[in-house]
Amino acid sequence: MPDSVNPGEVHILVNGTPHTVPIGTPIADLIARFQLIPKTLLVEHNGTALHRSEWPTQAIEEGDRIEFIRVVAGG
Repeated sequence: MPDSVNPGEVHILVNGTPHTVPIGTPIADLIARFQLIPKTLLVEHNGTALHRSEWPTQAIEEGDRIEFIRVVAGG
């Protein structure tokens, strides 16, 4: 990740890739930013699975690790 951070922004990893986002960005906003379909998604925040109800209130901080896992149903 880059060493410098613009005021009001933090560096995070999303599925192992570095990204810069505004401080306090909720997980729900990050999902929208990446145009992911919430119904098909599991979210892990720093190694902990989040319930969908937590997505709008769970704020992102410097160094957070976010994993988006797409659930695929088959039969």
